[in-house]
Amino acid sequence: MNSNMTVTKRSGERETIDLEKIHRVIEWAAKGLNNVSVSEVELRSHLQFFDGIATEAIHETIIKAAADLISPESPDYQFLSARLAVFHLRKKAFGQFEPPKLYDHVVKLVELGKYDQHILEDYTQEEIDILDSYIDHWRDMNFSYAAVKQLEGKYLVQNRVTHEIYESAQFLYILVAACLFAKYPKDTRLQYVKDFYDATSTFKISLPTPIMAGVRTPTRQFSSCVLIECGDSLDSINATSSSIVKYVSQRAGIGVNAGRIRALGSPIRGGEAFHTGCLPFYKYFQTAVKSCSQGGVRGGAATLFYPMWHLEVESLLVLKNNRGVDDNRIRHLDYGVQINKVMYQRLIQGGMISLFSPSDVPGMYDAFFEDQEEFERLYLKYEADPSIRKKQIKAVELFSLMMQERASTGRIYIQNVDHCNTHSPFDSKVAPVRQSNLCLEIALPTKPLNNINDPDGEIALCTLSALNLGAIKKLEELEPLADLAVRALDNLLDYQDYPIISAKKASMNRRTLGIGVINFANYLAKEGVRYSDGSANGITHKTFEAIQFYLLKASMKLAQEQGACPAFHETTYAKGILPIDTYKRDLDKICDEPLHLDWDTLREEIKTHGLRNSTLSALMPSETSSQISNATNGIEPPRGLISVKASKDGQLKQVVPDFEKYQYSYELLWQMPNNDGYLQLVGLMQKFVDQSISANTNYDPSRFEGGRVPMKVLLKDLLTAYKYGVKTLYYHNTRDGASDSLDDITAIEKEDDSCAGGACKI
Repeated sequence: MNSNMTVTKRSGERETIDLEKIHRVIEWAAKGLNNVSVSEVELRSHLQFFDGIATEAIHETIIKAAADLISPESPDYQFLSARLAVFHLRKKAFGQFEPPKLYDHVVKLVELGKYDQHILEDYTQEEIDILDSYIDHWRDMNFSYAAVKQLEGKYLVQNRVTHEIYESAQFLYILVAACLFAKYPKDTRLQYVKDFYDATSTFKISLPTPIMAGVRTPTRQFSSCVLIECGDSLDSINATSSSIVKYVSQRAGIGVNAGRIRALGSPIRGGEAFHTGCLPFYKYFQTAVKSCSQGGVRGGAATLFYPMWHLEVESLLVLKNNRGVDDNRIRHLDYGVQINKVMYQRLIQGGMISLFSPSDVPGMYDAFFEDQEEFERLYLKYEADPSIRKKQIKAVELFSLMMQERASTGRIYIQNVDHCNTHSPFDSKVAPVRQSNLCLEIALPTKPLNNINDPDGEIALCTLSALNLGAIKKLEELEPLADLAVRALDNLLDYQDYPIISAKKASMNRRTLGIGVINFANYLAKEGVRYSDGSANGITHKTFEAIQFYLLKASMKLAQEQGACPAFHETTYAKGILPIDTYKRDLDKICDEPLHLDWDTLREEIKTHGLRNSTLSALMPSETSSQISNATNGIEPPRGLISVKASKDGQLKQVVPDFEKYQYSYELLWQMPNNDGYLQLVGLMQKFVDQSISANTNYDPSRFEGGRVPMKVLLKDLLTAYKYGVKTLYYHNTRDGASDSLDDITAIEKEDDSCAGGACKI
């Protein structure tokens, strides 16, 4: 290479390229890594240099050259490229590799309006200097390349127009911790900040996008999930739409329950007019969802829920597909179909399902969630009443239409509303669960708003986080992590702003949290067990028992210190009923693992002291924050040992954790012969999890005759999930031979628009 080649500096000056300096940086980044070649990176980079190249382009060329070398044979290139990217990022943020002192950094960013003024009001310079001493900036070097690109794209405080970056990752972690524990007593809070900083910066606790991107900035809305219920009136429909706009603009993913809206042709004002049906109002909600971006990160997204027995269900089920015209399709929403035992029984018995407009069958819509026996009584009564408008359809036809649309779009989701209420932390008679959220893991009570300032409405928010199962060696380690996560998220409820009164009231009364897990596939690989063959059933039971037990214990202790949540009396916990009391007993046939922890004592302590939080657990997809933690997604098996995430930042290669040691222990998604083993594991998790689980079903058409998945297989899986008490089903994934290579080593995954960048994919 021509050593007289020049480089153009930021100032516009030109000088001779310093190849030795470049060599030193790459050599520094390669220190301690296995099977990486400095000269190979240099060679690939030099080929792309040209006379007058900008310094920034040199950095980016080297980083990309290293990233392109990530492979199963040389996985450590993901850390070499990450370190080079961190070096570049810090130069952009600070003008040098060494970060500034924390206090100087905070003062500067508060003055720029990027950080919240309260940091300097709540903490003295002396305390901020102590916090500075807790920071280990070398932890930046533990990120993978995909993680650094996600940090740069979504989490670090920046100007999204000019792409100017203002901070590095360790400042993010320490300041999130400082903000969340700012109101704790001065004699204890610094220790909590240190512990929480250590847990998050070493990836033991994973935080969702809204918290990572937002806490420390002047924007204070960090709940990942917002559940809004719509009533059957124009006032309520308008209030719902306004609420959607407010929350989409603040990074939240939306669940909309539109099941009360009456069917086409229903009388209005005593017959003065007839109703236009669901579609115009669903379109109205779609417009609201797409009106804003999620805090500049990506477009808004929502899942809309309706009951399977709605009179318009045949039209509603096809709203997402590519057939039809724009007038009868609403493709930019996802849909959740609500089902209960009566519907499944009609399917099994080969019977008919009767469809009604909720407005024509008094009491039945509410009973669908609140009281299963009462629902069945009313359903049979209205079926037999010839004066009630209805339509009948064969159950197998309706279920087949639903599953066909689920298979073709991947985005028709399932909510088993009876399980959401019979195996629930809420007393369904006073606080029924009538919907879920964008990603189908939240199960919280809601009430329709009659106007945007309606104090009697209830918008449910859920604040999320996750425990990294790959980062623990024994289950006892989960106890202090659960305590930290519960305390931090509970503080966040008081720290954040609430743009709508009904959301604030609900949050303050119920104080709902959803703490899940990441890196489950890594955890199973280390244990030498598999998703598909039942070998993971016992360890899954033990692990999720421990998680829920320690979360409940942490919330009970917090209630001792600060008082139970005001609506604790509306939970089943108040009556001493725990998740282990209401699960589906079919699970006992697939797992004989006993309970290992002292639930009887905990039950009495909860009855005595209450809980600070009405809910504590929810298993979310966690797409983006899993990447930050170099972990596998949520509870999902990986598609390949190397995943190539196709995102707006280009293709990001990520290697499964502990690749060298456990590469042969991972069970990959398309190696699983069917969904049976996975659904058993989800059922066992659901035994303990008090909200719900983002669980997917996965199909490889090449396994079936003619390359088509038979309907009976889809229906069997649906019934299996119901039998094991699964509350919700999220994506239907179909293997596409084009995006999964034949050797099952590498899989290309497209980044999901619905909630990977914000919303509830933490």
